[in-house]
Amino acid sequence: MRALIIDDERLARDELRRLLLEHPQVEIVGEAAGVQEGLQQIARLSPELIFLDVQMPDGSGFDLLTALEQPPAVIFTTAYDRYAIRAFDVSALDYLLKPVDPPRLAQALQKRLPAPTPASAPMPAATAAAAAAASTPPPDGKVFIKDGERCWFVALDDIVLFESEGNYTRVYFDHHRPLLLRSLSQMEARLDAAKFMRVSRSQIVNLARVTGIAPAPAGGMALTLQGDLRVGMSRRRAILFKQLNRL
Repeated sequence: MRALIIDDERLARDELRRLLLEHPQVEIVGEAAGVQEGLQQIARLSPELIFLDVQMPDGSGFDLLTALEQPPAVIFTTAYDRYAIRAFDVSALDYLLKPVDPPRLAQALQKRLPAPTPASAPMPAATAAAAAAASTPPPDGKVFIKDGERCWFVALDDIVLFESEGNYTRVYFDHHRPLLLRSLSQMEARLDAAKFMRVSRSQIVNLARVTGIAPAPAGGMALTLQGDLRVGMSRRRAILFKQLNRL
């Protein structure tokens, strides 16, 4: 993958180059020290991935992305955590805080790089198709949540339940229940309908986290979720649930 580093700090660029030596699949094709130089390098080099700082002397990383009709994949690298929500709003692959942690860098790159497969063992067509899809996962594979002084990067697959609270959404994962500053409808638009289902006006469940099913009055259905959470469904939504799960 052809990558471009855009950061006004030379030491930060050098450190990222050093860390990327551990990832030979990534070819660093150039560097830029600001927004305008970054735009010129993108036009000249056509990178598939950019490592992008947020604050630079001649503008922000968001200014750069706004100026591009078809921006490449982007991983933000910055010293500031307060821009993370905005970063995911522009479909960033990930948001890495400086100094960049090598395991977090590897995790971010896996969202874009295909898993290596032995040349002597060709994959079946179905497996190959799945691997191709996995090599370019959607940018919403994780969600950034900030609730008070606490922050999380949570894989969507680890979230059990989304629950509406006015214009915000309560997110259930592990033993945490933070509040996400987005509406349930905004979250629903980003979720994979094959994995998540809106079971009521105020709740979306992760179908993989359903641990029990029971009938409810008027043809409805009651679901038990991981963590002993319970949600109910109307008859209409219960029919759809059965169709999705081939019950």
